[in-house]
Amino acid sequence: MLVKRTIADQIMEAASEYPAVAIVGPRQSGKTTLAQTLFPSHVYISLEDYDVRELAHADPRRFLGDYPSESGIILDEIQHAPKLLSYIQTIADREKKHGFFIVTGSQNFLVNEAITQTLAGRMAVITLLPLSISELKGAGLLPEKIEALVFKGSYPKAHAENPNIKRLYANYLKLYVERDVRTIKMVADLNQFQTFMRLLAGRIGQIVDLTSLGNDCGITQNTVKSWISILEASYVIFPLHPYFNNFGKRLIKSPKIYFIDTGIACSLLKINSAEEVASHSLRGGLVESLIISDILKQYYNIDEAPRLYFWRDKVGHEVDCIIDQSQHPIPVEIKSGQTIASDFFNNMMYWKKAAELPDVQSYLIYAGDKDQSWPQAQVLSWQSAGELVKNLEAGSHKGIF
Repeated sequence: MLVKRTIADQIMEAASEYPAVAIVGPRQSGKTTLAQTLFPSHVYISLEDYDVRELAHADPRRFLGDYPSESGIILDEIQHAPKLLSYIQTIADREKKHGFFIVTGSQNFLVNEAITQTLAGRMAVITLLPLSISELKGAGLLPEKIEALVFKGSYPKAHAENPNIKRLYANYLKLYVERDVRTIKMVADLNQFQTFMRLLAGRIGQIVDLTSLGNDCGITQNTVKSWISILEASYVIFPLHPYFNNFGKRLIKSPKIYFIDTGIACSLLKINSAEEVASHSLRGGLVESLIISDILKQYYNIDEAPRLYFWRDKVGHEVDCIIDQSQHPIPVEIKSGQTIASDFFNNMMYWKKAAELPDVQSYLIYAGDKDQSWPQAQVLSWQSAGELVKNLEAGSHKGIF
């Protein structure tokens, strides 16, 4: 089943304004399918094919000339032949056709560096992450229970007909390490890198402690930083940085680590079913990761840079997510329980008082299935959370939801 991707309109708009569009994101997030669906007349070239890649390296100019097209060309996984981007610049300047080149890439550090050096001002960059809650809901694929989505994750293949989820993510991680990570000089020991990934999964939703991570994995703090950067650049994890303002209190300065996809985190944690998610000690962190990752997707899907943070002071008061809106920050609390208790709002109320924003609209997202209105905050079911950014953009933070 082909799921309608929210970001499609943004891609088509960019293609009407720029000669080249890059669709970047993790492997298997749907970049190729979306590119071919939106640009059916473009010639498709996969740089995953070793023989094709060798030709691109040997003679880039001739390589591109061997694929004549009136409408344009799709270059899939451009990180395998980033030198092509220099030749794309020449052709784009000559042809002067908007949307002529559509490139995809799954290694952000390689693609962005190449684009910055050669195609600045000529290429729009769009980030496509795995399926969002609203996309799954629109396609009738959203599970009834949040634990099922945490376990299945959001990759399109996980929502195909009866896939073996355990095998799917085990293979994904194997291919990721063998195809992508082994080409990076900063990683000499792949087994040690896999151990590092498992250690990160075990700290999902927690403050990053570089010393602890390094000691547990037997690597230096500098290596920890480098490997975190690799995982972030290849869309496996993302850091949530602390929110700072002049509260007059000492605040936590280190980021938290979350996974773009909880299916990958579950695989690393050896979680084998939705039932195991429900009883797992990291259930709260996994649910937080699912929801915050989805808010991230919602911003990328409207082609806006997400401004997401968390807030925590030294004595333990904490708000899970702060959305830094242009008018004022929006506090969002995330609870893995299915029943609302009044003390769920305590940290949010403390933050609002400290921030001197007593009347700002607040949100609490929980694992239940009913939206509720409480005096302290608007309570959203996890399914409704998929529309949070849309409603914020429409002005819902003023009290309209």
